[in-house]
Amino acid sequence: MGENEDLKDYTEIKLDVEKEFKRVIGELPKFPKYTTQIINLANQNAQGTRPKVVGQLSELIHKSPEKNFKSWKRWYTENYPDAIDKATAKVSNMIKQMQKAVSEIDDDLIHEWVEDLVITKTAEGLVIQEIILKYLAEKLDKKWKKSTPAEESKFIDGYIGETPVQIKPATYLSKKPTIRDKIDIQMVYYKKTNKYLYIYTKLL
Repeated sequence: MGENEDLKDYTEIKLDVEKEFKRVIGELPKFPKYTTQIINLANQNAQGTRPKVVGQLSELIHKSPEKNFKSWKRWYTENYPDAIDKATAKVSNMIKQMQKAVSEIDDDLIHEWVEDLVITKTAEGLVIQEIILKYLAEKLDKKWKKSTPAEESKFIDGYIGETPVQIKPATYLSKKPTIRDKIDIQMVYYKKTNKYLYIYTKLL
């Protein structure tokens, strides 16, 4: 669009997207309610449509000799005849695993999951801070305490002995410097995986 052009200078045309797709592609698939969400989740876990299975589609579509849908479909199925079946098998296997998992879900498990999400996950940062303060204090044979609201406003998360400490995830290091970086507080960083908590400190 040119510098002096505006959309009001153009004629607006409104089309029924589903109708137009149907005109080009043919009859569109009709999926029962919720099934696409389940299949999509299974596909994410199974990685059924990753490039190593179906190819790098954003690149392959440009290799089709004719730039229309029918030509693309014909070219792909001729050059990758097993790809759809391989992806289907991966997703199907994951669906079977998910069906087994669903059979193990009851109200007690759901209650535990909701409690973990609402209470535990929300407090994860606080729990990590407490773990780190307690661990470093024990290593240094000192007492520790969490900061007060007034101390938190000064970017202090807690104390090990008399030393104020700020605790941040390691990803904080990649952020642009802020006013916090000008404050003389001992920094402690951490990384958390499903199995481990890594602590990075200059206190020891």
